[in-house]
Amino acid sequence: MVAKRRILLGVSGGIAAYKAAALTSTLVQRGDDVDVVMTAEAQRFVSSLTFASLTARPVYTSLWDLPERIPHIRLVREAQVALVVPATANLIAKLAAGIADDLLTAALLAARIPRILAPAMNEAMYEDPATQANISALRARGYEIVDPERGFLAERERGVGRLASEERILQALDRALARRLALKGKRVAITAGPTREAFDPVRFLSNASTGATGIELAREAALRGASVTLLLGPTQLEPPAGVTVVRIVTARELYEAALVHAVGADLVIATAAVADWRPAEHRDSKLSKSGEDLTVRLAPNPDVLAALGERKGSTFLVGFAAETDDHEAHARKKLRYKHLDAIAVNDVGGERGFGTGDNELVLLWGNDGRRELGRSDKKMLAARLLDAVEELMRCS
Repeated sequence: MVAKRRILLGVSGGIAAYKAAALTSTLVQRGDDVDVVMTAEAQRFVSSLTFASLTARPVYTSLWDLPERIPHIRLVREAQVALVVPATANLIAKLAAGIADDLLTAALLAARIPRILAPAMNEAMYEDPATQANISALRARGYEIVDPERGFLAERERGVGRLASEERILQALDRALARRLALKGKRVAITAGPTREAFDPVRFLSNASTGATGIELAREAALRGASVTLLLGPTQLEPPAGVTVVRIVTARELYEAALVHAVGADLVIATAAVADWRPAEHRDSKLSKSGEDLTVRLAPNPDVLAALGERKGSTFLVGFAAETDDHEAHARKKLRYKHLDAIAVNDVGGERGFGTGDNELVLLWGNDGRRELGRSDKKMLAARLLDAVEELMRCS
C-alpha cells in the first residue's frame, strides 16, 4: 500500500465527473487523504454528498465555504499535489488566462505544488486550436496533462476526448508525489546570479545573468522537500519563499560563502555566472573622463566550482557551462577537471540563456552520459533538471 498522502482533487462539470468518484474511492482505499473541490457545474452531474461519503471529509464548493480560513490558500498549502478530474475545456481556458472566479481556479492559481489535469470533452472541443493552445500554455507553466484517450464519448460518437484511464491518472499522481518528496531531508545549496567586480565606486565588471535559473531551481528544490540555501548575486528578481538566502556581490564573497554553506551539502548546483577576473586595483573615487586611452589590469578570481570539486566528498555536484562555441566539448572538459558529477550546458551566444525568458539545456555526466532537457521556460527546465539529477543521485 502507498503511504498516506494529502491530495486535493478538483472536479469540474463534465459527464466524466462520475469517474472522479470511483477514483476517489481508490485513493481512499490505498490510504490517501483526499480533499475534494467541486465546481457548480460538477454538482449538476454528481452530488457533493457522494464525495463526502467516500472521503469522510467536507467537500468544498465555494470560495465562501469557511471564508475565515481562506480555503483557496489553505487547501493547496495542506495538500502535496492538486489533481483535476475531469478538466473541462472551460476550466483549462480559465487557468490559461489566469482567471480565478471560483474556488477551484483560485486554488490552482495559488498552488505551489504539482498540478495535474486530466482533460475530458468532445473530440471537436479537444482538437480546437484554442483548447490546444491553452493546454500547451499550461504545460509550459509546469502543469502535467494526462492526455485523454480515444473511445466512446457521451455524444455517442467515437473519438479522442475520453477521460484517461484510472491507471494512467494514478501513475501521473504517483510520479508527481515521488518528485514532491524526493529531496525531503536533503540539504541543497545553489549559487545564482552574476557577480560584480568594482573598478571604482560607480563602475564594475559583470555580465547579463539575472539569476532566474538558480532562483527557479531553489524554488523547485524547496517544493520537493529540501532545505535550500541560495547564494545569490546582484539581481532585481525576488528569491523564493522558504529558502535561506545569502547575498553576495563579488566572486571572492561567493567563494567564501560557498565554503561555508555549500561544502557538505547533499546536492550543490552552481548556476552563478562568476566573473573570472576582477580589476587588480580598486579606486576609492570615481575616475574622471580624460579623453585618453585607459588600461585596466585584471587579476584572476578564485574558481568557486573547482574549489567545491576539490572538497566534494559525498556531495553531488552539478555545474553549469555557458558557452558560445564547442559547447559540449568545453563542458565535458569542465566536468572532468573540476570533479563534477554532472554539468548543464547551454548556448549563450548573443546573450541567449540570460534573462528571464526561455532557455535550452543539455545535461552531461560520466564519460558519455547525455540528456537533452529541451527548450522551455526556466521554471519547467528547473523541474526537468532536478528530475534528471535525482535519478543520477539514486544511481550513484
